[in-house]
Amino acid sequence: MIKLKYFGQYILINILFFFFKILGYRISLLLSAYLFYLIGNFFKSKKLTFKNIKKAFKNLNNDEINDINKKMWFNYGRIFSEYPFIKKFRNSNIFYEKIIIINQHILNQIKKNNEQVIFISGHFDNFELMAMFIEKSGIELATVYRPLNNKFLNPQMEKIRKNFICKNQIEKGISGTRELLKLFKKKNSIAVMIDQRVSEGINCEFFGQNALTTTIPAQFVKKFNVRVVPVHIERTSNNNFNLSFSEPIKFNNNESIYDITLRLNRVLEKMILKNPDQWIWTHNRWKQ
Repeated sequence: MIKLKYFGQYILINILFFFFKILGYRISLLLSAYLFYLIGNFFKSKKLTFKNIKKAFKNLNNDEINDINKKMWFNYGRIFSEYPFIKKFRNSNIFYEKIIIINQHILNQIKKNNEQVIFISGHFDNFELMAMFIEKSGIELATVYRPLNNKFLNPQMEKIRKNFICKNQIEKGISGTRELLKLFKKKNSIAVMIDQRVSEGINCEFFGQNALTTTIPAQFVKKFNVRVVPVHIERTSNNNFNLSFSEPIKFNNNESIYDITLRLNRVLEKMILKNPDQWIWTHNRWKQ
């Protein structure tokens, strides 16, 4: 039954992608945004989303939480509609016309010094463009990803990501960490989304409650004494973005894996609080 469900999703998504290409970028952006806005809660539990938002914003009432939820689905739809146009973002001037880079000098200095760093971020709107820009800037990069549960759709998404976002896509997990080590020794920097629950992570405080959190950045910091660069993207209008690079964080030798992971969670919290409706609240982040 689950295979039939996934196959149906695969067919539906490809039909939508086909029509988006016919309609063009701007119309598809608005159409998909309103579509997800209207039916988003049928895909994911509204109860879970409300519960997650409440963990971060304890003083919000239900109307305020509902407003964040609705805007999140609106943004979800816009991200979804942009996948058929990822090639244009990669290969044409559309990227530089729509994205303002904040603190470009940080990236320039990393490249000039041939420095290996760990880029960290979360699933903000549109998160795919962060790794794309870093690689387009000439930095050798490997990025960690979580495969989709849908076995029909996952190969298609992997192909899109490898061809147009970042060629070195490393599946999360123990084997993936070994692959990261190999690429790091070949002078690749690493990009990691630290906002998803990972069973192989550690319990670390996130918005006041324990959440299973990846330790990949902390492990590389301890082993190779590398700096960590927080990256954040925000949508400033329907099809324009700010992409920000923060000053690299240097950790001292006395900080533990937990200490480093906690500090990075604090950085992530600040990013989320800046634009709460542009973070994906549907993940079961605090599940133990």
